[in-house]
Amino acid sequence: MATYPGPARAQDGSRDSGSLRLLEEEAHGLAETLPDLLLEADRIASTVAQGIHGRRRAGPGETFWQFRQYGPQDSAQSIDWRRSASSDQLYVREREWEAAHTLWLWPDLSASMTFRHLGSASKRNRAIVLTLAAAELLVRSGERVGLLGVTRAFASRRAAARLAEALAVNAFSPALTSGLVPAGRTSRFSTVVLVGDFLDPVDDVCRRIEEIASGGVAGHLVQVLDPAEETLPYEGRTEFVGPELGERWIADRAESLRSAFGERMTAHRAAIAECATRLGWSFLVHHTDRSAAEPLMALMMRLEGREGGYRWQGSPAGVAAGGQP
Repeated sequence: MATYPGPARAQDGSRDSGSLRLLEEEAHGLAETLPDLLLEADRIASTVAQGIHGRRRAGPGETFWQFRQYGPQDSAQSIDWRRSASSDQLYVREREWEAAHTLWLWPDLSASMTFRHLGSASKRNRAIVLTLAAAELLVRSGERVGLLGVTRAFASRRAAARLAEALAVNAFSPALTSGLVPAGRTSRFSTVVLVGDFLDPVDDVCRRIEEIASGGVAGHLVQVLDPAEETLPYEGRTEFVGPELGERWIADRAESLRSAFGERMTAHRAAIAECATRLGWSFLVHHTDRSAAEPLMALMMRLEGREGGYRWQGSPAGVAAGGQP
C-alpha cells in the first residue's frame, strides 16, 4: 500500500547512521506530541463517559449501590427494614461489585502506523489516543491497567499520564514497534485491548493472539486504518514506499490495482476477524477520518458485556466498522 517512508533497516538488522538520525528525530517528535495526545485522550474519555455508566453492577463490595425489590432468591436477613417501612414493598440493599479486573493495553507503534493520507490523524497517534482514553475510563471504573510487554498493571488516577510516560520512554521497544503483539503470557482471566493496523501476515497475527488466548485471556482488537488503505485513491503513475524496509515500487496506472487491492484487504480483514471470533474475542475497525469517540464507546460497551451503540456491518465476519459504510 502507499505509505510514507520509514527508517530502513540493513540486511544484518543493524541501523546505519542516517536511520539512527531519523529515529532520534522521530523520538523527539513523539515526545513533543504526547502532551497534546494526552489532552485529546482526556477530552474523548470525558465525552464517552457521558454516554456510558461505567460497569457498575451488583456484587461483593463495601459500597452501597441501590435498593431493589425483595425477591424469592433473597434471604430475610438482606431486607432493609427502614426502606421497606416507607413502602408497601420489601427492599434489599445492593452493593456495588468492586473486584478489580486487570486489562492490558497495547498500541502498535510500528513504522506502518505513521501513515496518514485521508485521515485527520496518523494511525499511530490515533492508536495512542485510544489507548490513553481507554486507560482513563477503565481506571475510573476501578480497573487495573498496564501496557502489555512494557509496564506492570496498576490502578492510579494518573493512569493515562503514566502510560504516556511509559510510551515516551519505550517508544522504540520491540514490544511496541515490531507490528506484532508481544509474545508471552498474561495473568489468567485478564483482558487485553490491542490497537493497531494488523497488516502483518494473517498467520503471524493469529499465532500471537492465540498464544495470549491460550492462557484464558479475553481480548478485543481495534484495527485502525486510514481510509486510503482501503480505497487506494491514487491515479496514474504512483510510487509506493514500504515503511518498514524502505522498499519502492512504481505502478504505471495505480487505479488499475484498486479492485484487486480492495479484494485482498477485505480478505485479510475477514481472516483476522474470523480468528478473533473463533477465540471468543471481539474485532472492530476504525478509520482515522472518523471520531475517536466511536470505537472507544464500542470498546467500553463490549468490556461491560453489552452490545449495541455501534454500527455493525452486515458482513459474515461480524466486523463493526468505524469508517464509511
